[in-house]
Amino acid sequence: MTYVQRVQIEYCTQCRWLPRAAWLAQELLTTFEAELDELSLKPGTGGVFVVRVNDEVIWDRREQGFPEPTAVKRLVRDRVAPERSLGHSDRDADGPAI
Repeated sequence: MTYVQRVQIEYCTQCRWLPRAAWLAQELLTTFEAELDELSLKPGTGGVFVVRVNDEVIWDRREQGFPEPTAVKRLVRDRVAPERSLGHSDRDADGPAI
C-alpha cells in the first residue's frame, strides 16, 4: 500500500497572507516535486498560518511565528523523505551540514 503525501498550508484571508502561503507552497513543490502527491492552500481567518503534513501540524504561526522556508523544508523532509539531503538547507546555525 502506498501512502499519499499531502501538505496543506492554511492562511488568513483577512490578513492577506495568500502571497506568503503561495510562496511557501512554491518552495515546497520545487523541493519535493517527486515526494509530494498533493499540496493545497486552505483559506482561513483569525490570523491563522498553519502548515500540515498528512494532517499533522508541523508549523503554527501562533506558537512559532512565521516560518523560514528552510525550517519548513526540514520538517516536511523529516516526514516525507527522511533519508533525503536538502543540501544547503540542512546547515545549522553554525554552518556545517548536519
